[in-house]
Order: sequence, then structure tokens, then C-alpha cells
Amino acid sequence: MKKSLLPTSFLVLLIFVGNQLFAQPLRIAVAANAQGLIKKLQADFKKRTGLETEAIIGASGKLSTQIRNGAPYDLFLSADTNFPEQLYTDGFGIQKPVTYAMGSLIICGSNKLDLNNWRNLLQSSQIPKIAIANPKTAPYGKAAEESLSFYKLYDKVKGKLVQGESISQVNTYLQTAAVTIGFTTESFLYESNNKSHLKWARIDPKSYNPIAQGAILLKHAKKGKLAEAKKFFDYLSSASARKIISSSGYHLPSNSKL
Repeated sequence: MKKSLLPTSFLVLLIFVGNQLFAQPLRIAVAANAQGLIKKLQADFKKRTGLETEAIIGASGKLSTQIRNGAPYDLFLSADTNFPEQLYTDGFGIQKPVTYAMGSLIICGSNKLDLNNWRNLLQSSQIPKIAIANPKTAPYGKAAEESLSFYKLYDKVKGKLVQGESISQVNTYLQTAAVTIGFTTESFLYESNNKSHLKWARIDPKSYNPIAQGAILLKHAKKGKLAEAKKFFDYLSSASARKIISSSGYHLPSNSKL
């Protein structure tokens, strides 16, 4: 009797575990700069497909490390193309990544500041702290560092730099006036929070490498969410998604393939 019950119990357990796995929403690791964008994409995707998604927000470098350490993410939307490309090269992706958006760097600060000559302003006593995201893990932080170096300002202001763990932390610093000024993404301006107390200026893109944001379909999706993950991956290049992306502070890539 016990011999016949054991396989049945085990089968019931397998069915339960399988149902639990398929009941989980599609899990998408998303760079912090796209925190506002992903909410719009999730809502539109659900409206069109009925599929639930869960966004895990963080710095691109940290999310990439988590994926390498076995984090159960089905897709990864990075703030650059390097992290997705490295993941694909090292066997963590199902197919070659695509560029889904092009980012834009801005300098943002108190509305009392005159940003017409922000390069001189950063060196003045008016500015005790300058926020940037960690250049090692956040591509927008790397772009800010590149721009400061391009204008030969980095050595002059490095003592003022305050690093946020991600671009969302930099945005929090700006919103709460923890810093007077900082480098962030243009998409920050399109998020819902009131920004009447802030002023901004676009950084000349010639001063930093292009911020091409990559998306990759991860191998973890094969454990139960491959069909859904492919739908979202394909959705990113749809007319509907592209409209949302372009109206959220990003430019559209001229060629979606890396």
C-alpha cells in the first residue's frame, strides 16, 4: 500500500510545484533609470496580453551580478548594452540582446541655480555636493564621469562628488534637496513626482558615449515562462511600446539590433 501511495503523493507534489511556478508573474530585472518607464510598459503589456509582470529595480551592474548568481529573472532591461552583451557571451541569455532605447544625460538642481554655465557653477562655492550614480554599476553614472572628464572638470570637482547606489538614489537626493545638483537621466523629468523646485539642462551628448539601453531574454525563462518572456521581448519593439518609450524621455534606436 505504501509503495502505491508514495508515487501518487510525489506526483501531487510535482503538480503543486509546477502550478506554483506557472502562477508566478514574469520577472523582469530593470535598470533604475527606467523605473517610471517600466510601469507604463507593464500596464500596456497587461492590457494587450493579460499577462502579469513583476519588475525588480536596481543598478544595472548589481542586477547583472544577481543574474550570474542565479537570481530568477526572465528578462533584463539594462541601462547599457555592455552588461547584456557580457551575459549573452557567458551563456546567460537565450538570444542576442537588442537595444530598446537611447538615453539622455541631464544636469539637474535647485531652481535657484543658473545652469546656463553649469561647468563654472560646479566649481563654485555655491555647490558643496554633486550627485552621480556609481560609475561602476550604473551606466548613467559612467556617462556623468565621462562628461566631467571631457570638460576637464573631474579632478577639479571629484571632492564634491556624492555617489548614489543607482540613478534612482540620485533622483531621491535631488527630490529631497539632499544635494544641490546632480547628473541624472532625462526620463526623470517624465516621472509623476512634482519637480517645480528643480531646474535642468541637457548635457551635450558629444561629451559621453551613447547610452544605448539593452534588453536580453534570459535562460531562466526556460524554467516556465519562456513563451511569456518572448512575448514581452517582442513587445518592446512594437509600435505601442516604442510610442511609450519615446514619450518617456528616451530616443528610439535607429537599429534595434546590437
